[in-house]
Amino acid sequence: MLREDDPPARQIEKLTRINQVLIDRIDRLEESRGSAWSMFQAAVALEQEVLARTRDLERAMADLSQRNRELAVARAAAEEANRSKTRFLRAASHDLLQPLSAARLFLSALADTRMDEHQAELTDRLGGAFESVEQLMHAVLDISRLDSQRIEFNRQPVALGELFRRLATEYAPLAEAKGLRLTFVPTGTVVESDPIFLRRIAQNLVSNAIKYTQRGGVVVGARRRGGMCWLCVYDSGMGIPAVDRNRIFDEFQRLAHDSGTPGMGLGLSIVRRACAKLGHPLSLHSEAMRGTVFRVGLPLIDGGPEPAPRAVDTAMLALRGRVALVVENDLDMRRGYEMILRDRLGMVPRIAGDTAEALATMGEEPPDVILADYHLENGETGFAAVEALRAASDRPVPAVMITAHRDPAIARVCAAMDVHLLEKPVRPAELAEMLGRLMA
Repeated sequence: MLREDDPPARQIEKLTRINQVLIDRIDRLEESRGSAWSMFQAAVALEQEVLARTRDLERAMADLSQRNRELAVARAAAEEANRSKTRFLRAASHDLLQPLSAARLFLSALADTRMDEHQAELTDRLGGAFESVEQLMHAVLDISRLDSQRIEFNRQPVALGELFRRLATEYAPLAEAKGLRLTFVPTGTVVESDPIFLRRIAQNLVSNAIKYTQRGGVVVGARRRGGMCWLCVYDSGMGIPAVDRNRIFDEFQRLAHDSGTPGMGLGLSIVRRACAKLGHPLSLHSEAMRGTVFRVGLPLIDGGPEPAPRAVDTAMLALRGRVALVVENDLDMRRGYEMILRDRLGMVPRIAGDTAEALATMGEEPPDVILADYHLENGETGFAAVEALRAASDRPVPAVMITAHRDPAIARVCAAMDVHLLEKPVRPAELAEMLGRLMA
């Protein structure tokens, strides 16, 4: 602060300092003003950039939404196409397998007649050709079902001893033709699974083992281990190299040294798919030149032992003179059943095309067993025929439902009605074995 008594020099010095302070303050104010202006300009530019990026994001979101809508439409179309394919295959399976089933019955009846060597060879080759077509059709239908997202399983107790007996009847001729020993170890074990798909798993494993074994034999058994039952299929074949043990479960994959063996390479693919869907562990162990073993883990069911089977000859004797009422709308199948039941099994066949004709054919005397095709005319099913025939009888007549539709709902109804289930194409030996057990 200036004082009047200060000398001029002192006053000038003070004024100089005050002036410098004011100049510094003005400079700071200018700098602050410039910084604020820069910040304001930067904020405006940033806001414009945010608006631009927001517009770009909105356009990208709109484009993504459109793409999602297009993908949803495409996915819905693909799912509908898959459902249509599954519905077509399911509906067509009956018409596809019906003539094959009739042909198998006729071939079996022809094989029972006296033939010369050339005719017998032709019959065998025809049977092999039909067997190949049947296996391919089964494979296509099974893969289609297993790939469906809406597949249902009918989990229930399955007696492995009964499964083994059916497989022995089915595959003994194939093993015998190759000079192999086919052995099923007796068991009373009961497991939980879908009986139809468990049988398909076992069929593919046994069939592959026989096809790819040139000497020795195949052994099928069950082992209890770790709280589970392991279905085991052993063979004495060439073995599977380590580099191929994952590849063989893919479609159309076969080992190089098995190129001459018939088949499409679909069996193990079906096994893997079915085991994965059912939650059954699947393992493989193989040694070169010593064979292979496949194992399928199955949940055990506690219960009493499976009843011991009757001898096959005793069961077959029980069929002689027994009356079988067949409800089948296909003329070729009706003739085939008639020939097999009468000429091979010594039974008395009564043939009807629908429920009304079956009731008229039965009259006052109930049959000993009913064979009903699932798919009849005018939307009628074999269940209605069995129900009507049992209601008109004075006793619960044993019944067998024969179908080409691999539908768990059919298996559930069969179990509820105490009706045995047999898949097409009908194998005469399997039909005879089932009827023998029912009549015995």
